[in-house]
Amino acid sequence: MTITDIKQQVKRPDRYSVFVDSRYAFSLADIEASNLGLRIGMELSPEKLAELQHEAKISKAYNQVLGLIARRLRSQWEIESYLLRKGYDLDLCSHIIEKLQRLGYADDRVFAEAWVRDRRLFKSVSKRRLSQELRAKRVADDMIKEILAEDEVGDSDTLTELIAKKRRQTRYQDNTKLMQYLARQGFSYDDIKRAMGL
Repeated sequence: MTITDIKQQVKRPDRYSVFVDSRYAFSLADIEASNLGLRIGMELSPEKLAELQHEAKISKAYNQVLGLIARRLRSQWEIESYLLRKGYDLDLCSHIIEKLQRLGYADDRVFAEAWVRDRRLFKSVSKRRLSQELRAKRVADDMIKEILAEDEVGDSDTLTELIAKKRRQTRYQDNTKLMQYLARQGFSYDDIKRAMGL
């Protein structure tokens, strides 16, 4: 088997398609193709072709995950779920997650801390709601408890701030509507009533 062509992709100029015996065989990132020393006319054994195709599959999956976590950090479960949806098998998922862990890109503690920090910046929610969200991302319960224990923002402060903010809106002048909204944010009715002076 012979590499008959190596073409730069039109939609992804950082990737090259490799053709073996005039048929598409696999694609690689430009740096990978360069590092492997692939060239037109190079002879490949069936085993070497299978190895290159496997490496190309790992590379593609890894780059897809990097694109995913570039938008926001993800839990390990989210990364695995993403790869499974893309049609990759569990062995490849484990391989990619292990590689990301070594580089510090797949760490549930770092993810959970960032999640709590970001949610605190953009939305006033209770610790119970944060716990539910992290549990939905399959972060371990003991880790969630530790991280929320380290969170210095108390529910009573968050609740007071949220009530003041929502009272400025016409629709939340009604106590029932406001209480329902606050309950959806994970606050208990007792805490809500206390904060509202009811």
